Amino acid sequence: MDTLSRLSSGTLRIMEERHQVKIPRVKLGSQGLEVSRLGYGCAGLSGLYNTPLTPEAGFHVIKEAFDRGITFFDTSDLYGHEYHNEIMIGKPAMDTLSRLSSGTLRIMEERHQVKIPRVKLGSQGLEVSRLGYGCAGLSGLYNTPLTPEAGFHVIKEAFDRGITFFDTSDLYGHEYHNEIMIGKALKQLPRDKVQLATKFGVVKLEGDRYGQYGVRGSPEYVRKSCEASLKRLEVDYIDLYYPHRIDVTVPIEDTAAFNLDGCLLCLSTSTRKMGELKKLVDEGKIKYIGLSEASVDTIRRAHAVHPITALQMEYSLWARDIEDEIVPVCRELGIGIVAYSPLGRGFFGGKAVTESLPTGSILPMFPRFSGENLEKNKILYRKLAILAEKRACTTPQLALAWLLHQGEDVVPIPGTTQVRNLHNNIGSLALKLSEDDLKEICDAVPVDEVVGERQTAILSRLAWKFANTPPR
Repeated sequence: MDTLSRLSSGTLRIMEERHQVKIPRVKLGSQGLEVSRLGYGCAGLSGLYNTPLTPEAGFHVIKEAFDRGITFFDTSDLYGHEYHNEIMIGKPAMDTLSRLSSGTLRIMEERHQVKIPRVKLGSQGLEVSRLGYGCAGLSGLYNTPLTPEAGFHVIKEAFDRGITFFDTSDLYGHEYHNEIMIGKALKQLPRDKVQLATKFGVVKLEGDRYGQYGVRGSPEYVRKSCEASLKRLEVDYIDLYYPHRIDVTVPIEDTAAFNLDGCLLCLSTSTRKMGELKKLVDEGKIKYIGLSEASVDTIRRAHAVHPITALQMEYSLWARDIEDEIVPVCRELGIGIVAYSPLGRGFFGGKAVTESLPTGSILPMFPRFSGENLEKNKILYRKLAILAEKRACTTPQLALAWLLHQGEDVVPIPGTTQVRNLHNNIGSLALKLSEDDLKEICDAVPVDEVVGERQTAILSRLAWKFANTPPR
């Protein structure tokens, strides 16, 4: 441990970068052959110095080498019993790899170097990176919370790669862990280059041993929450401020709260939450106002009080229920769409999630990740994985690329605690999909074949379909 402790964070970053190095291409000789700077000798796969690998295991190694940028493979008719090595390399490895055209190979190289474009989010002037970063997972939403140092490492890598739009909430993590972590990270980044979004209003009902949550949104609470978030985040202003969920017991212009057993809980009956948010804009404490999980009627009425910049909604290949009503009204009013859980809470993030859920994860609480539902949904994952293989990309890259192609006004905010997954997500921006590609992807994951509700029973009562408020 003493030896390991000598490694500075800078050294650790260098070690991490070694796993992400772009392998250059060089001319081999003077006759025109171009190869990767590092090749791969295949003899060992056939037991030159050890036990021969199965064809499946051998292909796994070859595919990983290829995915990392190695394209020069060496074999011989001498290696292995009865030409084992050439046969292993030829079938199915080369069949799979040969599907990749030279143009596709260039795309794969570019995925590690893609420049993230900037887009307008909504019509009120906010400009963000085309891909954002959802910070909730850093505080253990689905796994073990990261240390502040580890969290900063991921955030800094995201920023260095061109992601400038970071999403947090006063709900994430024990005792505001997430906002505090993000605040410390932002102190080490240029504030004017970052677009910071946070949320307020979902509260745990005190003394409720069943873990019920309510929605709170009085003007006093709005102001108190905003000022507390500013302090925890150690910033002078918040770029985009959302009510985390909609208070449905009184008009959107007024406020109250409810618990999720359906019993009313009058936390406030004062008026004009939107008016208080507008005051915070006028005071320079927030720049733009958003909504989350809001219905069409609520969006229109809130927008009439003060222009809404962005609506945060769950949107992914297996959560498309906003397409018929919500997306059209947002486009009519010039409201951007921030897509949370764009990989289906990690379902499309890689086969590891579908094969074994993380220990202690809350994912089994979500119907789509439990029991028979999960087994049926795995069929959809496998279909998408086959399409990803055909396009020489990963499954999460294809899922994100599909979402990015739904419109420039849709900004996904995938989260991850792993730098390699971050790089993988960014690589989705290099994928160009045709209309036929998009249809093929939709056909592989038909929404009517997804099994289970997208939310837990508790959270579903706060979803947009139940977010209408009574008239004033």
